[in-house]
Amino acid sequence: MDSRFGSSVESVVPDIGAGRGPSWLDAWLNANAHRVVAWRRHIHAHPELSRAEHRTTAFLVDKLGRIGLTPRLLPVGTGLTCDIEGTSAGPTIALRADIDALPLTEATGLSYSSTVVGASHACGHDAHTTIALGAAMALATAPDLPGRVRMIFQPAEEVMPGGALDVLASGVLDDVDRIFGLHCDPRLPAGSVGTRVGPITSATDLLELRLTSPGGHTSRPHLTADLVHALGSAITGLPSLLSRRVDPRTGTVLTWGAVHAGEAPNAIPQDGVLTGTLRTADRDTWAKLEPLVHELTQSLLAPLGVGFDLQHRRGVPPVVNERDSTELMRAGITAALGERAHADTPQSSGGEDFGWYLEHVPGSFARLGVHSGSGRIKDLHQPTFTLDERALLVGIRAMVHTALLSLGS
Repeated sequence: MDSRFGSSVESVVPDIGAGRGPSWLDAWLNANAHRVVAWRRHIHAHPELSRAEHRTTAFLVDKLGRIGLTPRLLPVGTGLTCDIEGTSAGPTIALRADIDALPLTEATGLSYSSTVVGASHACGHDAHTTIALGAAMALATAPDLPGRVRMIFQPAEEVMPGGALDVLASGVLDDVDRIFGLHCDPRLPAGSVGTRVGPITSATDLLELRLTSPGGHTSRPHLTADLVHALGSAITGLPSLLSRRVDPRTGTVLTWGAVHAGEAPNAIPQDGVLTGTLRTADRDTWAKLEPLVHELTQSLLAPLGVGFDLQHRRGVPPVVNERDSTELMRAGITAALGERAHADTPQSSGGEDFGWYLEHVPGSFARLGVHSGSGRIKDLHQPTFTLDERALLVGIRAMVHTALLSLGS
């Protein structure tokens, strides 16, 4: 353990669900809670970007191998799976965690903050990874499992269309009966877990609109195609047109995130680029958006005389939680933490590649509360994001109990 992480905090992180059993889980958490926090802090301090998670993968292989499990690397070179074999025949239940970091420089000031400039676990994947590791090691001590629990440590969730497709391509889900996952939610207090039947996230695509023009002098815009004016028309016009062609109940929204064109105030530039995200809460609408956006772009820009190239990068589908799996997860949360720990959660407009898994097998995805209950909420994907480490043990208990109920034990 890195000495700069300190020792007092790890040894006193409260176990909110202590005493709820089973006895082997209580015993494992009592003996290992300090290690769980240390694992998370180690991963947090050493973030790795998508498809470059080599140290994180090696760390997980080492920890799982030390207790006699057999982790298997994914063919893409990072990420792994690991089975906890039961003592009798039964279903195969998968628990998934994402292991990659975001390209953001951390600004929390924590003693264990990121040591990598330009990378940080600002989305809580360090917590997801730690929870899955803890769940695997705890389940390995279970005296009786009627079936198999498959741990999936997935790379590249933060890039579209997501590392989940690599996992699927490797056949990891071919014999899986159900899959479960969770994600940090700073809007829920630590000790609570939110569930929802049906869609819980939205489909997310990336748009890059590149415009071209002969260029010219700003004193003679009538002699050329005014590219900056055309960019402005696209910025305001495309979202407006889209809102009149798509059912507003689908939660479809186009938001621009970056624009660039030109350098001089008296020169009409020859090229410019506009990038943003297109999101929808509806799976059927997602399938129709690409040709519609191209049609609207063409109709909007044609009178302005500029050339355009629209790159519509399909991202991830909505995560649509299956009812029976969600009921199992709700029951698992209640068994692990009590009735008051369960929370309802609204559909988010954020994207998550867990949706690819649910197009192949039934499952459910939950929101793990990580707010300490005091101070302002520090949101995901921000350099200042932090979490209450009590949520680590909450997550382990919730995932273990969900797996046990799904196995029928």
